[in-house]
Amino acid sequence: QVQVVESGGGLVQPGDSLRLSCAASARSNNGVTMAWFRVAPGQEREFVAAIRWNGGDTHYADSVKGRFIISGERAKTTMYLQMNRLKPEDTAVYYCAVDRSRVILSALRVGQSYDFWGQGTQVTVSS
Repeated sequence: QVQVVESGGGLVQPGDSLRLSCAASARSNNGVTMAWFRVAPGQEREFVAAIRWNGGDTHYADSVKGRFIISGERAKTTMYLQMNRLKPEDTAVYYCAVDRSRVILSALRVGQSYDFWGQGTQVTVSS
């Protein structure tokens, strides 16, 4: 079993920045894939960004590309999401997802591709 814990959410104003963190108890493994998803009020779960440790490639939803940056520390199996120029439409509960394999490109944006999830952290962007 892998424990996944997010932190860093909060209330910010439009245009502000915020950094989310995700720590996973999985042993460092080159095949691990970690991702962020979000659920806005009344909306379905949405892919935000993902990183695959084997290769270090990153992937983003079009809605956050150029504003959000995903990164991590492979040895610690810790991932970050730096969110810049936040907008009210970024308001959501953000979830960290982990899979102990190298998820193929076509499945990166699908929630069912990930076996372990955190409890979520609330991000509210409002003036």
